Amino acid sequence: MFKQIGAGEIILILAVLLLLFGAKKLPELARSLGKSARELRKGMHDDDDTPDPDPK
Repeated sequence: MFKQIGAGEIILILAVLLLLFGAKKLPELARSLGKSARELRKGMHDDDDTPDPDPK
């Protein structure tokens, strides 16, 4: 889906985010997004490792 995004599009997206959230909020927003993505990946990985409690 995102394989066709180039450098120009990324710069445009960052400029829009900068206008919407401001320079002071942008690092906090990126940190929160990274933490959420990390927790999502960890949750998906942990779910695969748990055995089925009632195999049939």
